[in-house]
Amino acid sequence: MDEEIRAKQPSEIEHPAPIAPQERISSMDILRGTAVLGILAMNIYSFGLPASAYSNPFAYGGTDPVNIGTWLFTYVFFNQKFMSIFSMLFGAGLVVMYQRFQEKGQPLKKIYYRRIRWLILLGVIHAFFIWHGDILLLYGICGLLIFFFRKLSPKALIIDGLLALAFGFLIIVGIGAFFIYAAGAEERIEDARLAGEEPEEIDIELQKMTADQKEAFNPAPEDLRENIEEFRNGIGAIMKNRARLAAMTNTNGLLFFGLWRAGSMMLLGMGFFKLGIFSAERSRRFYLTMLMIAYAIGLPLVYYGGQQLLAHEYDYVYKFAGGKYYNYLGSVLIALGHVGVVMLFCKSNLLPKLKNALSSVGRMALTNYLTHSIVFTLIFYGYGLGLFARFERFELMFFVLGMWIVQLVVSPIWLRHFRFGPAEWLWRSLTYKKKQQMRV
Repeated sequence: MDEEIRAKQPSEIEHPAPIAPQERISSMDILRGTAVLGILAMNIYSFGLPASAYSNPFAYGGTDPVNIGTWLFTYVFFNQKFMSIFSMLFGAGLVVMYQRFQEKGQPLKKIYYRRIRWLILLGVIHAFFIWHGDILLLYGICGLLIFFFRKLSPKALIIDGLLALAFGFLIIVGIGAFFIYAAGAEERIEDARLAGEEPEEIDIELQKMTADQKEAFNPAPEDLRENIEEFRNGIGAIMKNRARLAAMTNTNGLLFFGLWRAGSMMLLGMGFFKLGIFSAERSRRFYLTMLMIAYAIGLPLVYYGGQQLLAHEYDYVYKFAGGKYYNYLGSVLIALGHVGVVMLFCKSNLLPKLKNALSSVGRMALTNYLTHSIVFTLIFYGYGLGLFARFERFELMFFVLGMWIVQLVVSPIWLRHFRFGPAEWLWRSLTYKKKQQMRV
């Protein structure tokens, strides 16, 4: 096919353009809409609570049964599950673009990389000027790499995705082993002093690092108060804190976790799309079997992992030396279970209005994702209403529910009048170097 494209004269090749609404795959839009809404159930903790409370229920947000139960519920059903689906769909989207461009005899490479460059720039702006928990920059970096895998067979893509996932798992195991060794530094220093010897310099440094890690995972009350006041104050303190968190997320976080996790999911998504899984082409029996197996293994695995984290009071050494393993692997299975549920819903005749609403949310996924950041930073941060850390974990779920309802109502209304969401329109106009027609 590439040779056919090169052989065509310029006049024979259509001018590249975004995929038209009638060419979209409805089941993928519904799944994408479900994913972007599901992501908010975890991101709300980062919007409304101190950074350490995002994953650690003992750091902040209430430790009574209702709030711990809320943490456990979101941990089992949402944490890394909908992000995995969103990442899979990003990879699947590349395959869709590639196939459509091939069908029309258009070269994709230049358009695709321009699209990714604008996504990276948008991610930088989002991470450093709106909200530090951005995923767009990570997706852009992964997008630069997965382009080289677009022609592989489904089997090869799934194998490569599993290998990337396994490599990321080995990194976590290595970090856990390092933390176990570092945690022993205090004992080694004490033994050296009892023996009348000078402690090793490396152990002194490791002891300092261990103290910093403990503080990061379980901040002292005075440090929490200081952090909360920073986010309730003016924009200067918030920008400084945001820049620090965004830089950390997109350096260490990207190298040791994000790149392998998101990249592996994208490769799996490319393979699953080529197998017809995301386009609802497989049988009902296939999806039912997939979700039953995925849930039967994944849910007990992640639930057990969550209970163990609670039993160890979210000790950071345990988290990396065992506690994180269960969700890292089990979340992939639960994500596939969620996919099975959505695909069965797509194949049914149930709730057509809900399908249309979810599809609309998915078609405007970038706009809706950015809306979460803009609205909730204005609600919680000091340059807005300043409600940061004023709600417990369970109470934050009402903000999630409210946003879900708003976006399920507003998105289909918007798309009756416009072809794209505002962010999608801007991204496509920049990608294709042409102002896109906005009105239907």
